[in-house]
Amino acid sequence: MKSNVKTFSPAGIQDQPSHQVTLPNGVVLNYVRQGAGPVVFLIHGAMGDLRSWEPQWNSFTVHFDCISYSRRYSYPNPNALTTRSHNAMVDAEDLFGLMDCLSIESAILVGSSYGGFTALAAANISPQRVRAVVAVEPPMMRYAEMTADGAQVAQAFRESAILPARAAFERGDDMEGTRILTGGIIGRKPDAIPAAIMERRMQNAQAARSLSLSDDEFPLIEPSELSALQMPILLMSGANTAPVHAAIFKNVSASIPKARIRIIKDSGHSVSQQQPTVFNAEVFEFLASSGCLKNLEPA
Repeated sequence: MKSNVKTFSPAGIQDQPSHQVTLPNGVVLNYVRQGAGPVVFLIHGAMGDLRSWEPQWNSFTVHFDCISYSRRYSYPNPNALTTRSHNAMVDAEDLFGLMDCLSIESAILVGSSYGGFTALAAANISPQRVRAVVAVEPPMMRYAEMTADGAQVAQAFRESAILPARAAFERGDDMEGTRILTGGIIGRKPDAIPAAIMERRMQNAQAARSLSLSDDEFPLIEPSELSALQMPILLMSGANTAPVHAAIFKNVSASIPKARIRIIKDSGHSVSQQQPTVFNAEVFEFLASSGCLKNLEPA
């Protein structure tokens, strides 16, 4: 393992120094770490990065040893995209590699969108290493396809977002591919996406490309595998989320009968950013009631 520290200013992460590790497989991951208590890994979505947890950082680090890291192809990681096999299973193995580098045996995983998918994949691969999972609208597309109405919604999403985004990335138009995919995920027309959002998304265009061009960007975790998970699990969704996310969430939730389910008012897909106060309180209460942290009072 190689390790060094470089500094940059991730907005909202208290200008923490960014640490960089090289995993045994050669993948480089950047992360920030602060706080004390149970270890919590914060796992961002498809076009996010370690800065995505800005609304959580100050509150979470009061109670937890927080590690927010950038997944393999996200800013500021330097990894070149040379494969068409990237997906949540790969991200889960990267997470375990990072845990090994930091000598962390087990941790609480908090993930949004594709980060939530990664958290559930990790819990399925090595359940003994995952103390609890918080997953916000994990985009496990094959679950939408398990019901007739969900399959119709999923097909519409593929035709309006996934396929045109893939075509754009195939011809090398990362801006258009990222714009189309962003619009599909948040439920807006691509030309209605604010410039500030697109600027951040373009810093993570390679992450979007890695999934759009993957041969299996939504690998199936069987319902029987999800239902067998024994660690505490909190699943969250926004009440105003796009139809495809609602269809997925309904069927994923049904496959984890022991999970706590929360639908958050006045929020779309990005609950942790759109309703941070409610999100933080829900996570704190869940972890306290699950025995993952005692005497917890939200900051």
